[in-house]
Amino acid sequence: MPKRKRPKTPYLEKIIHWKMIMIYLIVFLSATIVLTTAIGPVYVPPLEIIGFIGDRLLPGERAEPIPHEVIIFEVRLPRIMLGILVGLSLATAGTALQGLFKNPMADPYIIGIASGAAVGAALSILVLHPFFGIFTTPFMAFIGALCSIFVVYNIAKVGGKIPVDTLLLTGIAVSLFLGAVLSFMMSVAGGALHQIFFWLMGGFWLASWTQVKIIALPVLVCFSLIYLFAKDLNAMLLGEESAQTLGINVENAKRILLVLSAFITAAAVSFSGTIGFVGLIIPHVTRILVGPDHRILFPASALVGGIFLVWMDALARLLGEMPVGIITAFVGAPFFIYLLKKRKSGYY
Repeated sequence: MPKRKRPKTPYLEKIIHWKMIMIYLIVFLSATIVLTTAIGPVYVPPLEIIGFIGDRLLPGERAEPIPHEVIIFEVRLPRIMLGILVGLSLATAGTALQGLFKNPMADPYIIGIASGAAVGAALSILVLHPFFGIFTTPFMAFIGALCSIFVVYNIAKVGGKIPVDTLLLTGIAVSLFLGAVLSFMMSVAGGALHQIFFWLMGGFWLASWTQVKIIALPVLVCFSLIYLFAKDLNAMLLGEESAQTLGINVENAKRILLVLSAFITAAAVSFSGTIGFVGLIIPHVTRILVGPDHRILFPASALVGGIFLVWMDALARLLGEMPVGIITAFVGAPFFIYLLKKRKSGYY
């Protein structure tokens, strides 16, 4: 007699569904890398790009030189890889903060991370560039972002606990103050004003493999650590008291997630500048596709964030090297208004 097939359980069906989504997103990301590498002032055929990448990945000597090799490997691929890492970082931080605050308006910038990074970058351009060069900018942006979250955390802390509403309001207040500091620095910047201005608009003009190597490890480590809190965030969506009854140290989880979100965002903006709305809109779009479970929401948001930002940068190249931060703002601002109008209908 033929063996009867065991019926699939709802959990097994969910796992299969998640695997299929991840496969589709990885395939889409791979296609995105090839297609966006082809886009630019000089068109490069996709088949040539695939052949070049295969030649780099597979061992052995080359049969013949590959046309457009410098354009592909030295100009466009590092720019695309940096875009993927930045998109991954901002989307992951946005997903973590929206789940932590249970607030659809939360993103990596709302608690002052971006403002701190901007002040640090501006200080570097004004004071350190003449002595130590341009690589002080990412370092100071990173330090500024971490200092900002440290200030916000300590102001919002009440008796060892961190009320979410207080944290959000503190982040907004610190962001406004740092914005005023940044405006003052720009007003006295003189000849360095255009450097600060272009950094604030965000972009990947100066992307290089060195930059990719510098931020790849911190970004991937932070993502892995944030993902470990996926089940904790799922429980916290039911309420902090419910999460505590399940044995979760809610306050400890808040602290760690805030620090990790600050780290991964600071690493991202250190080279790219401030690129807004990615951390706001990508978690919402992904939540529509995969649901609110953070076990799939984190990796899916990371991939969608990378795909989105790479295509926005390709569009910026087609528009004459327009800053990618402007493109994401054009897309993100209407979506933000849509969220405000739908706020009364609930979050999840």
